[in-house]
Amino acid sequence: MDRPDSLSSDDDELDDDRQNLIDQNDRKHHHHLLSPRSATTFQIDDGDHQQIRRRFTSLKLHDLFNKRSLVIFSIFIPLFVLILFFTTDIKSLFFSHLSVPSLSDSVADKLRESELRALFLLRQQQLGLFGLWNQSHLNSTSNLTNPDLADLKSSILNQISLNKEIQQVLLSPHSSGNSSDLRDPSLGGDRCGVVDQRFSERRTIEWKPESNKYLLAICVSGQTSNHLICLEKHMLFAALLNRVLVIPSPKIDYQYSTVLDIEHINKCVGRKVVVSFEELAEEKRNHIHIDRFMCYFSKPTLCYLDEEHLKKLKAVGVSFGSREPAWGEDVKKPSRKSVQDVQSKFSSSDEVIAIGDVFFADVERDWVMQPGGPLAHKCKTLVEPSRLIVLTAQRFIQTFLGKNFVALHFRRHGFLKFCNNKQPSCFYPIPQAADCIARVAERANAAVVYLSTDAAESETGFLQSLVVVNGKTVPLVKRPARNSAEKWDALLYRHGLEGDSQVETMLDKTISAMSSVFIGASGSTFTEDILRLRKGWGSASACDEYLCQGEEPNFIAENE
Repeated sequence: MDRPDSLSSDDDELDDDRQNLIDQNDRKHHHHLLSPRSATTFQIDDGDHQQIRRRFTSLKLHDLFNKRSLVIFSIFIPLFVLILFFTTDIKSLFFSHLSVPSLSDSVADKLRESELRALFLLRQQQLGLFGLWNQSHLNSTSNLTNPDLADLKSSILNQISLNKEIQQVLLSPHSSGNSSDLRDPSLGGDRCGVVDQRFSERRTIEWKPESNKYLLAICVSGQTSNHLICLEKHMLFAALLNRVLVIPSPKIDYQYSTVLDIEHINKCVGRKVVVSFEELAEEKRNHIHIDRFMCYFSKPTLCYLDEEHLKKLKAVGVSFGSREPAWGEDVKKPSRKSVQDVQSKFSSSDEVIAIGDVFFADVERDWVMQPGGPLAHKCKTLVEPSRLIVLTAQRFIQTFLGKNFVALHFRRHGFLKFCNNKQPSCFYPIPQAADCIARVAERANAAVVYLSTDAAESETGFLQSLVVVNGKTVPLVKRPARNSAEKWDALLYRHGLEGDSQVETMLDKTISAMSSVFIGASGSTFTEDILRLRKGWGSASACDEYLCQGEEPNFIAENE
């Protein structure tokens, strides 16, 4: 490896200093040997030459040890040693054949190996860039079609990924030597082990409803994850009020039976605590009347319902009288409520009651968020994916991912504005996000990342090109489109659930909940539902975190 110019010039100056020192010492010692008449030159006459020759030939062994000889040796030996010191590498002279293996040898081997691999990758990148050059040259006289443009983008992203890989290879020998040790299970380096949820310490309430008392669940805010959270909170309210929970009609809400196993809830609790809307409608001869409509939220609208949803309730055979606010709660500023608050405000002897949407309700937060939820049951979780979805998720993992994988919820659509309204923002530039993902993948020692995202291909493609660990690209795997040759999704296909958006959403959650390590999106209810499942199933890892947790985006756009 070439040295920098500054180091080269310093070495040249050192050589000059050494030469001057040698010359000065030579002149100093020669000065004592010269005659007065030859102080500047060292000349020997023929007569002198003969005289010296005779003196050395007649020298006896014992003469070497007389005083005169000792003086001569005392002058020449230091001079000889001095010259030898500056002209010979003494260290290499003594130790060149006595090299002892050391820790530095393994580092040097790693450096050589990394450099050779980097050279190979650079050669591959060079060929790729030449291909791009030729392609751009051929298309310089004509407009690129969409397929050509897509191929060009893909090629460029591949080169970016290769470049990133080269950087990682060159840097890997210089990283901390302890990193590989920490990932070695034999050294006790399992930093991403399963978290003990301490299920035995759970605080729970028994759900023992009266058979003829019902709470009609109503959920209108947000998408699927919001509705599931709303449904879980309704379960707590039903338990506190000793009522059976009525699942909303699929005509005005989601088809919960396709994503949840309703009977699973009843089996886990050990009694009939949940019924479908159709069951109650059949019992009431298709006419369900809400005897008392008490609103948990009064702002911005009573029960957080608009006129359109009220009309939908009537359309499915639900009648009701006037709505009454239980208190002055605002969805934008909900106050914390206790069990006693709920029971005192919503207890009633009426047969069917409703309290409206409770997604934003803040009741016994620590109790509700504990692993397994606040209700007593004999299962891991009450609200979990249907058996078909769980089996499909397992088959997908066996086909594409294997046991040890990281799952990533990469929320992007509509998230930029949402995150930038928070302090700090949670929307990260792709290069920064890639570094965060790579760090978690390295910590988990995982070879693949399952990607659940709503991002555009331009973003996920760029992200993929930058996620590199120890010189190797970490694949970001998404669920592929339906292929009859693949059998992992055959169960959904046979039951007519293929392409159902709610089923696909729940499938993504289920796969992510089964991962070794999960990276979530801060502020997303989709992520929170996955974390709930992971805690309930006992799969939560010590390495679970939000994307770039503890960091702020290195660039934040201004608000409108």
